[in-house]
Amino acid sequence: MRRVSVVGNSGSGKSTLAAGLAARLGVPWLELDSIFHMRDWTPRPEQEFRAEVDAFTSGGGWVVDGNYSAVRDLVWRRADTVVWFDLPRRTVMRQLAARTLRRMATGAELWNGNKESFRFLLDRNESILHWAWTKHATYRDRYHRAAVDPVNAHLTFVRIASRADAESLLSAGAP
Repeated sequence: MRRVSVVGNSGSGKSTLAAGLAARLGVPWLELDSIFHMRDWTPRPEQEFRAEVDAFTSGGGWVVDGNYSAVRDLVWRRADTVVWFDLPRRTVMRQLAARTLRRMATGAELWNGNKESFRFLLDRNESILHWAWTKHATYRDRYHRAAVDPVNAHLTFVRIASRADAESLLSAGAP
C-alpha cells in the first residue's frame, strides 16, 4: 500500500484517515476539496483540477481523499489501494452534523479562505448535510460495484464499515 485513494460520504472520516495513513506511510496527502474549491467556493476549472491531480499522483507514493469523478480515472489508474468508507448513514450524519456545527461556530477556515456558513444549512443546494443524506446510497452502490468490476482488478479495495475498522487499518497499515 503506497498509492491510496480514500473515498466515501462527506463526514465519514476520509480526511482524518487519509492524513493518518499518509503520515504512517511517509507519503504526501492531497485532500481533493482543497484544490477543487477556490476562494468563495468557486470550482476550479476541470482542466486545471485534472492537471494538479495528475502531477500529484505521478509520484511513487501518496494518499488522495475525495470522490471527484472528474479525476477518479487519474487517481485509480495509478493507485494500488482504494479505502472505501461505508459507515452506516446514522453514524455519518451524526459525525457530519457535529463537525459542521463546530466549524460554523468557530469560523474555521477550510480551504482557500472558505468557511461553512449557517445559511448553508437552509439551502438544499449548499447544505453538506443534505448532500450527505442524499448521496449515501449512491456512494455505497458506486463503490460496491467498483470493488467487483474487473476494470479495477489492479486495486485492493478495503471497506471501512466501522470506526474500529479505520483504527485497525491505521495501526496495521495494510489490508
